[in-house]
Amino acid sequence: MTITTAEENYLKAIFKIAEKEGKAVLTNSIAAAMNTAAASVTDMLKRLAEKQLIKYEKYRGVELTEEGNRTATVLIRKHRLWEVFLVEKLGFAWDEVHDLAEQLEHVQGEPLVDRLDSFLGFPRFDPHGDPIPDAQGRWTFRQQVRVSLLQPGDKGIVTGVDDHATPFLKYLDQIGLGLGVEVLLVNRTEYDQSVQVRIGGKSEVMLSEKVAQNLFVVVSY
Repeated sequence: MTITTAEENYLKAIFKIAEKEGKAVLTNSIAAAMNTAAASVTDMLKRLAEKQLIKYEKYRGVELTEEGNRTATVLIRKHRLWEVFLVEKLGFAWDEVHDLAEQLEHVQGEPLVDRLDSFLGFPRFDPHGDPIPDAQGRWTFRQQVRVSLLQPGDKGIVTGVDDHATPFLKYLDQIGLGLGVEVLLVNRTEYDQSVQVRIGGKSEVMLSEKVAQNLFVVVSY
């Protein structure tokens, strides 16, 4: 069965939305993720259902079938491995790789991605801290929390970001916040829930609530 690039993109979007919402995915959510009209989404969902990649009932949401889930998982695996390659081997910054990986993830051939995985040393996480499924579709997860949920005196190591937008990642670079950096929450402002954090035991900065919500840490004791 041939799956087009557009169909792959929809499967990946459905997978990611379901991962966050934990329920059947609504058409409007898919339209927002794909930046397209709901009518276009409906047409695509009918095609995916005909190929038995999703279970789709009008007004009741969408679920991936076993084959749809496998296809989406492989696509995400390729995307994140390519991001690792681009950052670690070609020297791209973490804010530069998403669009490139979007193109490379559609290159077909499981032997290629398996060799890439081996070449990179079987990484478990990509440059943004997202887990990379292995060749069997198994994921590695860790107990991480959002910085916005920390209390004064709590500290942790930055392990991921929930926003991959270039402006956000560039901002983190500017203030010295990246994966592996220690963060100590010094104080929280009650008015707007912004937080004062100490970065790497040195400089202190104020983070807006939005920034704090988009940063993950593994808490250290």
